[in-house]
Amino acid sequence: MKSIIAEIDAEITGLQTARAVLAQAVIASATVVPASRPGKRRRLSKEALERIAAAQRKRWAAVKKAAKPAPVKKAAKKTPAKKATAAKKAVEKAPAAKAKNAAPKKATAAPTEAAQS
Repeated sequence: MKSIIAEIDAEITGLQTARAVLAQAVIASATVVPASRPGKRRRLSKEALERIAAAQRKRWAAVKKAAKPAPVKKAAKKTPAKKATAAKKAVEKAPAAKAKNAAPKKATAAPTEAAQS
């Protein structure tokens, strides 16, 4: 049991040493980086800005074209059962009503040979 504890202590000591070395390396690398000039900004030419704007418009056009939904067809309204039967009855009555209205008209007397002479 004591040997296991001794091994763990040795490992802890090794890890603490490694941590100390890494911490010093981080501090050293942070001081090496030169400070940048905060006031100086890069300027793009007018042509470069126009090219960038044109490319962005092209990307947006492609996105909008891909995002256009397919035309949605309107679904026909379903009529309730009562209305459907009423519609059927109306269709059945319609030919009869047309037949009444389309009754033969009184025939006018056709000119006969006797009437013509």
